Amino acid sequence: MSASTATAREKTRAANRAGFGAFIGSTIEWFDFYIYGTAAALVFDKVFFPELEGPIGTLVAFATFWVGFLARPLGGVIFGHYGDRLGRKKTLVITLLLMGVSTTAIGLLPGYASIGVAAPVLLVCIRMIQGIGLGGEWGGSVLIASEHAPKGKSVLYGAFAQQGSPVGNTLSTLSFLAISQLPDDAFVAWGWRVPFLASAALVVVGLLVRLKVAESPAMAGLIKKKEVVKLPLTEVLRKHPMLIVLGIGACTIGLSATYFKSTFALSWATSSLGFDRSSFLTIILVANITQILVQPFGAVIAMRMKSWSRAVVVMLVPELVLMPLMFVLISTENYGLAMLGVAVATIPHCLYYAALAGMLASRFPAHVRYTGISLCYQLCGTLLGGTTPIIGQFLLNRTGSITAVIVYAVFQVALTLGCMLLLLRRPNHDELASDAAAGPRTAPVAA
Repeated sequence: MSASTATAREKTRAANRAGFGAFIGSTIEWFDFYIYGTAAALVFDKVFFPELEGPIGTLVAFATFWVGFLARPLGGVIFGHYGDRLGRKKTLVITLLLMGVSTTAIGLLPGYASIGVAAPVLLVCIRMIQGIGLGGEWGGSVLIASEHAPKGKSVLYGAFAQQGSPVGNTLSTLSFLAISQLPDDAFVAWGWRVPFLASAALVVVGLLVRLKVAESPAMAGLIKKKEVVKLPLTEVLRKHPMLIVLGIGACTIGLSATYFKSTFALSWATSSLGFDRSSFLTIILVANITQILVQPFGAVIAMRMKSWSRAVVVMLVPELVLMPLMFVLISTENYGLAMLGVAVATIPHCLYYAALAGMLASRFPAHVRYTGISLCYQLCGTLLGGTTPIIGQFLLNRTGSITAVIVYAVFQVALTLGCMLLLLRRPNHDELASDAAAGPRTAPVAA
């Protein structure tokens, strides 16, 4: 075997290891984050806000859910800074530990009946720590995978990290579906805590995998050449402000669609419509499985089509119709129709979500990439993704109709489409770096 062949195989193994590590780590992180949203929809109003009844209690529980999103940009800034200066791998180990410890702590937290107002206060504080951890996790997972990718496959490898979201969501839904079989008293008293406590074991597995992943070649090169930026946040805000603005918009439906389904719709269907807890959790489970199976094809579509802009249009335009259809079919209170509506509406945004990470990362230069994509994704989560169940519940309470929620969902799809198309007109820094590494092309000598 030649030295060049051996080197190529070793790079492929390292890339695959990085992709798998990104997938496992992000799965655990998203499991931790999603179980909070499910618990907020089903039980937190009773455990931590028992004096607030009905829709108001649910709205307050969703507000604590949003606190995690409020903290995520802070996590993106903190870990983006160190990720762009010290490396992607170091920060990813810290974020995994931070998420695991905070999630387990929620599972051990006494309720309002035991310690009074201290319970919701501690819940909010721990949720903020959880949000800081996830805020640093996403950008690092995407980059450790995409920067290890072979040339031309950054979108495909970035999708490894993205796949952690639906798998984590599915594990979250499965765990709550299992414990929802308990009597209501047992579910409220202790059953909801089980998924949170299980996080401790999952984090150990994630650490064992993640510690074996090598630093990304792009970051290792920057460190070796001493080209790291002293203040990545200042650099990215000064030189690339429009990338941040467009990136926030481009992330919108990729984040918020999940919360339309698994948080807002779950609460709406079980409190205002005729669905019981287990039935609608099963509907969400089917949608999550659909996402796991379909989502990787989004990266394949983006790779196969010559134009990423055309791929984005193909993936997102159907959602302008399918998202409203989902709410209409849920409102029929027919189990089969609701399941069909939620599953079909999942397809467009999950295809887009697979390609989102690689497309976004390619628009930022490597020395500020962690900070740049983290700011886009996490600010979007704070402003648009995490507020989805709050705004949805507010619109429903105010109008008494799901129509206003449908209009808001369509607006988010259109915003995503427009911003990503504008973003893709900006330079692709992966291609620029690749061309620079290849050196100047030599013109053929005339005969």
